[in-house]
Amino acid sequence: MPNPQELKNKIEKNLPSSIVEIIDERDDGMHYKAVVKSGKFKGKSLVEQHRIVLDILKEDFKNGSLHSLSIETREK
Repeated sequence: MPNPQELKNKIEKNLPSSIVEIIDERDDGMHYKAVVKSGKFKGKSLVEQHRIVLDILKEDFKNGSLHSLSIETREK
């Protein structure tokens, strides 16, 4: 299971200049919330913004190391 810092680092690496906060919503290491602010979201729909984040973490979902993630995105 990735820890919050690993998720944060992965998103920030793929979205330079972003501001990322990862919250363990149930304090169980399985249910996370990602709050991501990025200039890359400018002009994109909410669905497109979420897809950008999900694409960054797709391997974590695919291999089962990430179970649940809610996403909140904002333009920076």
